[in-house]
Amino acid sequence: WTVDMAEKGQFPHFMLKEIFEQPDVISRNLEYYIRGNEVTLLKDFNLRRLLLNKDRILIQASGTSLHAGLVGKYVLEKLAKIQTDVDFSSEFRYREPVLNQNTLVIAISQSGETADTLAGVKMVKESGLEVLSIVNVKDSSIARESDYVLYINAGPEIGVASTKAYTAQILILTLLSLEVGLLRGYVSEEEFQTLRKELNEIPSMIRKVLDKNAQIKEVADKFLDAKYFMFLGRGVNYPTALEGALKLKEISYIHAIGYAAGEMKHGPLALVDKDLPVVFINPYTSVYEKSINNLEEVKARGGVILSVITEGDEKMKALSDYTFEIPRVNELFTPIVSIIPLQLFAYHVAVGRGCDVDKPRNLAKSVTVE
Repeated sequence: WTVDMAEKGQFPHFMLKEIFEQPDVISRNLEYYIRGNEVTLLKDFNLRRLLLNKDRILIQASGTSLHAGLVGKYVLEKLAKIQTDVDFSSEFRYREPVLNQNTLVIAISQSGETADTLAGVKMVKESGLEVLSIVNVKDSSIARESDYVLYINAGPEIGVASTKAYTAQILILTLLSLEVGLLRGYVSEEEFQTLRKELNEIPSMIRKVLDKNAQIKEVADKFLDAKYFMFLGRGVNYPTALEGALKLKEISYIHAIGYAAGEMKHGPLALVDKDLPVVFINPYTSVYEKSINNLEEVKARGGVILSVITEGDEKMKALSDYTFEIPRVNELFTPIVSIIPLQLFAYHVAVGRGCDVDKPRNLAKSVTVE
C-alpha cells in the first residue's frame, strides 16, 4: 500500500474514490492470483488438499462481507459442487453449529478485526477444525488466528460503507470456486480457460459503468426525498439486492430492504404503491424471465421501477421508469458488475441529502465490539 491510497486525491469523498478504484483492484487480484493459464489461490499444497477433501463449506461473516459470502455460496455450489452454508458471525458463534472434519469454515472480513467473526474463528479452532480467512488487512487478528489466508489486495478502505472490498471478496470466492471446480473435475479445462478469459474483461466492464456516473447522479437526484426503497434480485443477484439496500440505508439513512424477487408474494408485495421505488437487479441470467414476471406485478400496482439491466435490453427498458445499464457478462460474474451502479446511486442520494458518506452516523468501519 502507498500513502496516496489513503488520501482522497481528486475525489470529494473516500467512498467515491474507492468506487472508482474497483477496476484497478480487480486487475491487481487477477494479476496476483492468475499465472499464465492457471489460478494460483491453492498453491499451498495443504490448502489444496484440504479443499479437495471437504464436502461442506460454512462461510461466516457480517454486513457486506456476508453478502459477498452469499454470492460465494452460489458460485461454490455451481462450479465446485460443494454444499455451502452462510451464516451471520453474530449468530454462528452462539448457535452451536454442527461442524465435523468434512467441513471447512471460511471467515470473511475486510478489516480482519470484526469481533463476532474473530470469535467464530476462535470457536472453530478450539473444536479442532481448520479455518480459511479472506481478509484485506495483513497481520490482522483474523489472519493470525486462521490456518490459511487469502488476501483481497484492495488497499486501504477508508469509507465506512464497503465498496471495493466487496467486489474483491466476490472475485476471490469466484476464483476459489473455479480452481476447486477444476481440481474436483466439475469444471473442464476448456470451460476453465473460457471463464478465466471472461474474468479478465471485468475491469473494463466496470469502467464502462463508472463512465455513466453523471447519468446515475441524474436519476439519484430524483429520489432525495424518498422515504423507503425495495431492492429485488434472484439467483446470484439476490445478494446484490441485499447489498444495494444496505449501501443506501447506511449512508443516506433511507429505509431500504432487499428481498429475493420470488418471495414478493409472501409479504413484500403489500408495500407496493405509487410512492415505493423498487430497484430490480435483472441483467441477462437464467432467471431473467422469472424476474420480469415479478417486475410486472410491481408495475401493475403503480410502483416506481428502477432496473439494473444488460445494455441494449429493450424489454426491460420498456417496463422500467429508470434503468442502469451494464455490459453483458457471464451470469456467474454479474454480481461484481451489477453492484457498481447501485454503489454510485447510494452515494449520490446520500450526498444530495447532505449526509456524511464517509462517516455515516452510529457506524464504525471496523466493528471490534459486540
